[in-house]
Amino acid sequence: MVEEEKNKISNGNGNKNVKTPKKFLFVSFESLSGDLAWQIKKEGHEVKVYIKREEDGDVYDGFLEKVEKWEDYIDWADVIVFDDIGFGNLADSLRLKGKLIIGGSKYTDKLEEDREFGQNEMERVGMTILPHWDFSNFDSAIEFIKNNPGRYVFKPSGNTPSDQKGILFLGQEEDGRDLIEILEQNKKSWAKKIKRLQLQKRALGVEVAVGTFFNGKDFIYPVNINFEHKKLFPGDIGPYTGEMGTLMYWSPPNEIFKNTLLKIKEELIKSGYIGYIDINCIANARGIYPLEFTSRFGYPTISIQSEGIVEEWGNFLYNLAKGENTEIKIKKGFQIGVVVVVPPFPYDDKNEAFIYKDLSILFKKPNLDGIHLGDVKIINNTWSVAGDSGYVLVITGSGITVDEARRQAYSRLNNILLQNMYYRTDIGLGWLRDSDRLQTWGYLY
Repeated sequence: MVEEEKNKISNGNGNKNVKTPKKFLFVSFESLSGDLAWQIKKEGHEVKVYIKREEDGDVYDGFLEKVEKWEDYIDWADVIVFDDIGFGNLADSLRLKGKLIIGGSKYTDKLEEDREFGQNEMERVGMTILPHWDFSNFDSAIEFIKNNPGRYVFKPSGNTPSDQKGILFLGQEEDGRDLIEILEQNKKSWAKKIKRLQLQKRALGVEVAVGTFFNGKDFIYPVNINFEHKKLFPGDIGPYTGEMGTLMYWSPPNEIFKNTLLKIKEELIKSGYIGYIDINCIANARGIYPLEFTSRFGYPTISIQSEGIVEEWGNFLYNLAKGENTEIKIKKGFQIGVVVVVPPFPYDDKNEAFIYKDLSILFKKPNLDGIHLGDVKIINNTWSVAGDSGYVLVITGSGITVDEARRQAYSRLNNILLQNMYYRTDIGLGWLRDSDRLQTWGYLY
């Protein structure tokens, strides 16, 4: 391999020259948005990142410049990006001081973090929601199911850490016996982590999400329609994870958007929110039922969107933060993203994480197309596993058809050599079934 190719593999060189480089400061609780920051850096902008979580201290080494105290760079930054919920009050105060901010407001933080508040807001602005009940302890929830037999979805409330996102259960039994047993067996251990929980009446149908960027005054079109694959193994088997892959495409505003996200527009304006917002739904012949908000970038959603958006992220986010209203330039067709992981993902196991830390990630051919950063770093010009999560890479592909997008993504994945990596092989395979039903019900254009 020639030296130029080595450099391309090691750090993704090939920066584009921009006329007016901007300064971006990314502020994170944990390593989430490094891939977006890396894309912006490659466009020729200046980028600094702050990550609070100590265990993520080596993540992005060799890719990005990290700082120990982000507050020292507030005046330096042209744009500050808060990549998670929990920063809303800070974002609000900085916007009042005239800073350009992506992400976060007190209101939108509460939409996602407080499930009861989020559901109540959905209903208040005219969305059709499923019946739900909120509890402050597990015994009350168990007693409720016994007195009101049925299928329910159990969800923790609050800002759930990444290693606890699997604490979710979809009841299968008509009388709720399976959920009662799960809660009874786990209530002692879960009570230490979960202080509030919600039971939601379970509805059967197609799970689909709609999201778009918001500039503080209006939505930026087109909208993003996406189908998440949350369970660990193909066929939707195994524990829930944050996300194992997604199929998406861009669309004019359709019935799903009009019946959900569009209805919250005035509240977003009042809150001053600027960033990406998404709402997950269950759709069936009876209606479209919103489940929960994601009032931030989605992961790996933002990396997969990079496969479909053909304009530069830096200029787009700068203009978005200024409140400008420009349509997103996108590819036609579909985008696929596949998450590549190693042990201990999706669990928290320090001993297992130690085994895989610093493990080399090799590429058979010197091509980084469709390769997006998870928890990785560069050691001696070689990509390596970093952090302790086991969430390593996101591999993307696109095509006019879902099958073409799948072929490209999995072809790119076959270029990677990483010991004991695992991933789902069925991302996007449910499209024909799901799209037929959504089209029949009149929800997709």
